[in-house]
Amino acid sequence: MRVYKFEVFTSDIEQNILNGVYKPGHKLPSVRELKKQYQTSVNTIQSGYEHLMATGLVVSIPKSGYYVASLLHKPEENVTSLPLVVRDATFERHVELTTSSRGKKKIAEFNVAMPGDLIISQKLLLRTMQQVIRENGVALLRYYPTSGSEELKANIIKHAASYQTRIHPQELLITDGALQALHIALAAICKAGDIIAVESPCVFSVLEVIRVLGLKVIEVPVDSTSGFDIHFFKKACAKKKIKALVITPNFHNPTGALLADEQKKELVAIIQQHDVAVIENDIYGDLHFNSKRPVTLKSFDESGLVLTIASYAKTLAPGIRLGWLSAGKFFKQAEQIRFSMGSSVSPVYQETVNHLLSSNSYARHIRAFRTQLATNAHFTLQLLSTYFPAATRVVLPAGGYNIWVQMPDNIDMDGFYKHCEKIGVKFTPGYTFSFSGMFERCFRIVFADKYAAAKIKALELAGAWASR
Repeated sequence: MRVYKFEVFTSDIEQNILNGVYKPGHKLPSVRELKKQYQTSVNTIQSGYEHLMATGLVVSIPKSGYYVASLLHKPEENVTSLPLVVRDATFERHVELTTSSRGKKKIAEFNVAMPGDLIISQKLLLRTMQQVIRENGVALLRYYPTSGSEELKANIIKHAASYQTRIHPQELLITDGALQALHIALAAICKAGDIIAVESPCVFSVLEVIRVLGLKVIEVPVDSTSGFDIHFFKKACAKKKIKALVITPNFHNPTGALLADEQKKELVAIIQQHDVAVIENDIYGDLHFNSKRPVTLKSFDESGLVLTIASYAKTLAPGIRLGWLSAGKFFKQAEQIRFSMGSSVSPVYQETVNHLLSSNSYARHIRAFRTQLATNAHFTLQLLSTYFPAATRVVLPAGGYNIWVQMPDNIDMDGFYKHCEKIGVKFTPGYTFSFSGMFERCFRIVFADKYAAAKIKALELAGAWASR
């Protein structure tokens, strides 16, 4: 069983909060005081406080210290040393920080998780669309089946089989992107007020869907190196009735973490034991940098509890609004919800993707795309190592679009972002990836476009400010 060094002092603080010794608003001991009292390192104390913030028991006030949070729910009396505080899914909107700027000022954007114009296979996509229009003509102007083209679904199933993922035709729905697939899946499983588990950090758009559906959340830590904290999730399942887990096991956004096959098997065993549905986001699975495409959670599931979602907006172009949902045992509910959302996905998009999948065009494109992304990932890491402070923490991902950056403790992050805005560079701040406002010292950098000289210079100037 995994034991954290910080549990030595966090368990004392947790008990004092739960027993009413520390009231809401109470100022907690400083990092220096706890370091001296428990004879441990500053990093251990800070990690402990980050853990307490993740559970919702503690908040951090810049330049003031750590305080007991105002609890929304009174914890059960039998809560042990790892309390799980369930919070309403309310979240300040951060759309501007995660989407492309449309203003006149030129900005070096590293904040939008989509392929840039310079690496999109524009000729392939436009040529295929033109061929589809010529061949299908007026049929493209009619409604397609709400659940999607049968031929397209057959090709998606065939592609999934190449990485040991079995999808039954009766459980597959074509959606308007992965986010709609997530919305359908959560709505099929949960009702307002239900508890779900999410990764922390977690991409902003997922958090917004949760907020709109009125769900409550437990945030499960994800680390760039060790990945999703399965031990934490298992303890959460034992203490709370969790209806669903939303997870990106292959190249997690934003950390880039990849769950090993053994971890995937263990996670599937846990959800089957506790009857927890899993919504597996596999939008980056095809974008692996190594020779072998990682398998999915669904590969190890025989219960129907794993629902898998994906999208071609990430692998082809952001304007290709076509995703899919393999709904497992929840297909009936998901199909009804999908129907309530209106007509099917654009026939042009469906026929375009179908044409690419039915030939070897998609496979050729993905090979070239993965190569470009891998090159960009290594180059980005080189730039960060060259221009940013030596204590900056980064981990090279094994696939996907982004690198998770943790800045040294001495960096004024507000000043850093103000400087970035001044020089025209945009990252996604870490605090947008959590309901609790954590990860203030982190940011996500997306490398899904070619590096022009201006973008390289932007990173150099940003790093120079932090290294001064």
